[in-house]
Order: sequence, then structure tokens, then C-alpha cells
Amino acid sequence: MRMSKSAFSLRVFSIYMFSLGSVLVTAPNLMLSFFGIPETHEVWIRVVGVLVLIIGYLDFMASRNELLVFFRWSVPARLSVPVFFITFVTLGFAPPVLVLFGAIDAAAAIWTAICLRADGLAQPGAPADAAR
Repeated sequence: MRMSKSAFSLRVFSIYMFSLGSVLVTAPNLMLSFFGIPETHEVWIRVVGVLVLIIGYLDFMASRNELLVFFRWSVPARLSVPVFFITFVTLGFAPPVLVLFGAIDAAAAIWTAICLRADGLAQPGAPADAAR
């Protein structure tokens, strides 16, 4: 079975999440220093890495199984990330570089939304829903 454009967009995002999560779990300070963020020896950055890996796994499995409803749910969820990250930066809780990570999530979410439309699957009740 051929992978839909929507599934492919989520598959690519899952690879990004696997990569980011792996770095956060195994070598968080390497990444933090690359972005000019102070080193940490707290476990929380690794906990975040585990959560990112789990989200990557869910995205990968959803793409593998063409879980259309998950694709749709993921778009607004991923679009909320930059809103939170910009808020954290504005309130002084995080350095401005955090907005870059939010922008990646937003770009990937927009790509998925565009793919859903291209696949004719943007709205519930679309003709292809009957086959899913």
C-alpha cells in the first residue's frame, strides 16, 4: 500500500522527533551548548527527551498505519507548540532560541495540513474516510 502524503509528512516529523529525543536523552548538554543554553545536570532535560521519543514513536506508528484521525489531531497540537514557546520566551522563562523549535513544529504541522488537503482528507466525512 502506498503511503499518503499526510502519512509521509508525519513520518518525516517522527524522524525529527526521534533525533531530537535521542540527543536530549543521551547528550543534552551538547545540544544545549550548540544553541547557547547553559549546561544542566538536572534529570528533567532527559525526561523531556523521553517524552519527545514517545511522541516520535506515536507519530511513526500513526504514519505507518495511516491513522487519519491522528494526522488531523496532530495539526492543532503541533501548532500550539510555538504559542507556548513564544509565551515562555516573552515571560523570560526561556531563551529566544526556543522559538526555533516551535517554528519547526509549526512548519511540520502546516505541511501535514497541506498534505491532508492534497490527499482530500482535510475534513471529517471526506470521501476517503469511508475507506479508513
